[in-house]
Amino acid sequence: MSVHIRTGAKPAGILGIGNLLLRDEGFGVHVVRYLEARYLFPGNVRIMDGGTAGIYMAPFIEETDPLLVIDVVAMDGPAGTTRFFRPGEMRSGRIQASMSPHQVGLMEVLEICRLRGNAPSHMEFVGIVPGDVSTGIGLSSTLESKVEVVANMVTGRLADFGFRIQERQVG
Repeated sequence: MSVHIRTGAKPAGILGIGNLLLRDEGFGVHVVRYLEARYLFPGNVRIMDGGTAGIYMAPFIEETDPLLVIDVVAMDGPAGTTRFFRPGEMRSGRIQASMSPHQVGLMEVLEICRLRGNAPSHMEFVGIVPGDVSTGIGLSSTLESKVEVVANMVTGRLADFGFRIQERQVG
């Protein structure tokens, strides 16, 4: 699907959310780190490791459009099930309002941004079902194998929006 959503006013944003101390819960952060290590992004694309920053993500959210958010999600399916949530699905009741332990914080931050008139006009959410959210560092093998898959989904969507992403030259 090719959809150009460029107003030129704001850069695109990629926001990875998660807690690295709870294994798969940190998936969004792992994807952001993977993207930063393997791709060169133009100046009009910003990337943020949102961790569990809560309200401190507001400036980044308000300064980007479109915004792609990557996080774990509580939905039916085995660990590693991945889905893109399109605009409106997060608020329409088609998915749970609270998708992960810090997701309520993200939804509240988005509402604050909307109330201030600064929310992105276009936002998409890449959600993945976690397998292991026990205390520990590092992803389960199931989600580790999905980092590149989700990174490709994100760079593909940016290309759909008209952004030129380049792979870093290795060696």
